[in-house]
Amino acid sequence: MANDAYEDAIAGLTKLLSEKSDLEGIAAAKIKQITADLEAAGSRDIDPVERMKTGFIQFKTEKYEKNPDLYGALAKGQSPKFLVFACSDSRVCPSHILNFQPGEAFMVRNIANMVPPYDQKKYSGAGAAIEYAVLHLKVENIVVIGHSCCGGIKGLMSIPDNGTTASDFIEEWVKICSSAKSKVKKECNDLSFEEQCKNCEKEAVNVSLGNLLTYPFVRESVVKNTLALKGAHYDFVDGKFELWDLDFNILPSVSV
Repeated sequence: MANDAYEDAIAGLTKLLSEKSDLEGIAAAKIKQITADLEAAGSRDIDPVERMKTGFIQFKTEKYEKNPDLYGALAKGQSPKFLVFACSDSRVCPSHILNFQPGEAFMVRNIANMVPPYDQKKYSGAGAAIEYAVLHLKVENIVVIGHSCCGGIKGLMSIPDNGTTASDFIEEWVKICSSAKSKVKKECNDLSFEEQCKNCEKEAVNVSLGNLLTYPFVRESVVKNTLALKGAHYDFVDGKFELWDLDFNILPSVSV
């Protein structure tokens, strides 16, 4: 019923615009704005199955079918140059913000884009992804990408000093970067909590870079100069992307 109502309203307004071409400019602009608002409101009520179906159809017609050479090659195998650790946050898809094409980057996404230290039992999932990317796919770069307004980092910074937790999994996970929190609390104690979180977003990336070196095959590849480790931070508030290397040499940021 709701969908029918907004679709009828859009149809009526569109008809009005086509029939009344002599409408005053302000009135016409207002009607167009109302139409856009109605369409936006309707999109929020879309059926999730239909959303996925239409999404796939658009992908297939606009990308898959228009790039037969690319997808034909990918059907035979993959040879990505990047292993990317990114946050699960819906606003920071690496393929979207860095324009990675299919086959370019092997992805691991988790809360607060953290890389745990080498532990065959406790962190076997992350370890398996790193091992496969480095030893089998032979990636040449591992990039850990932090981002602005990270809820996981805010959660880390909010853990009481006595270490008590209020969740089943989240706080135990983000404690992987507790040393980043400690450093920020020590060096940025005069800053607001918001500013401390911003600093910790980048410092946690550095901790993850250090954790990568606890994996023997990563360390060996870095020593042989066949693998480079880089940290990054995506600021979606100001439209900036900052990149730095393992020695924490800051490269020029890219801003829009």
